[in-house]
Amino acid sequence: MPASGWRVASSVPASTPLTRAEARIDFARSPRPTVGVEWEFALVDAQTRDLSNEATAVMAEIGENPRVHKELLRNTVEFVTGICENSAEAMEDLRQTLGPARRVVRDRGMELFCAGTHPFAQWSSQKLTDAPRYAELIKRTQWWGRQMLIWGVHVHVGISSANKVMPILSSLLNQYPHLLALSASSPWWAGVDTGYASNRSMMFQQLPTAGLPFQFQKWSEFEGFVYDQKKTGIIDHVDEVRWDIRPSPHLGTLEVRICDGVSNLRELGALVALTHCLIVDLDRRLEADESLPTMPPWHVQENKWRAARYGLDAVIILDAESNERLVTEDLDDVLNRLEPVAKSLHCSDELAAVADIPRLGASYQRQRRVAEEHDGDLRAVVDALVSELVI
Repeated sequence: MPASGWRVASSVPASTPLTRAEARIDFARSPRPTVGVEWEFALVDAQTRDLSNEATAVMAEIGENPRVHKELLRNTVEFVTGICENSAEAMEDLRQTLGPARRVVRDRGMELFCAGTHPFAQWSSQKLTDAPRYAELIKRTQWWGRQMLIWGVHVHVGISSANKVMPILSSLLNQYPHLLALSASSPWWAGVDTGYASNRSMMFQQLPTAGLPFQFQKWSEFEGFVYDQKKTGIIDHVDEVRWDIRPSPHLGTLEVRICDGVSNLRELGALVALTHCLIVDLDRRLEADESLPTMPPWHVQENKWRAARYGLDAVIILDAESNERLVTEDLDDVLNRLEPVAKSLHCSDELAAVADIPRLGASYQRQRRVAEEHDGDLRAVVDALVSELVI
């Protein structure tokens, strides 16, 4: 689509071009490698197990709370933490918010549900949250935007300098398939088994500015990219860059948005610890003047697809030399390597719990097993996911 196709929606007049001086993006910087979590939940009717578009009423009853946010669709409520030191602290923060919120939800005849997708809900039945930025998104993206019946987890990790952000981001892409395979929880779409472990990751990348990030090495390259995006009317604000891993300049963090929705605190704590440790490890290696490993974009793209399609059975590409290995075998080595980092961050138990996911089955595997045990009744899948949320 030519730039003029977006310009209609842009707040930047075509006659007033941006200047290079306006391209500067200040990065807030975090003095410590803190962690924060955003956890998206759907509301499901306790009787029908279908989605319920009652988020506005739920949030009104909860009242003003910086830990509870609205999202694109009125079936979704997002819970967020404050700035935490480690995964355990983040999980406790979420517990404190989830307990009262779930009581409100249950009193209204609903349950909190989290997975990358709902097993049988129809996207066409969902209502949009009344907000200008959501209306603008749908105006621009049309059919694909209306299809975004998906939920995920976002993990923020504090970075001390803008100069570190892009090298860490580019190297972290080597572990993209590990995080996606472990969290994959979206095999279903509108009642159909897609054959994918994570259909969500395939859906979300259809939005403009979403999907895999560009592998820049310097902050100035990212600034130049954002300048180009703004000048051509593709975005109005840096937050509209919806990459699977992206800088959050105003927070001073690197935001990892790879994971599908997670149904329970134990798995979430494990995935948050893994994400935290991976980024801190790369940060420390930069501090030690190491060159961080990267892979060509075509390998990164293939790894995303393999993890989305095959989950924990994916054979992934390991490096720029095109070596391959089963993702779970490589995960064992990654966890061993990160043990000293986890100890220093006081999240050793949470990191160790990552190994339980392949042992017990990832969410997409558990969901398929429940469906098989109940003769394909996907309401049983919803019930199983709801029951996993033990606060």
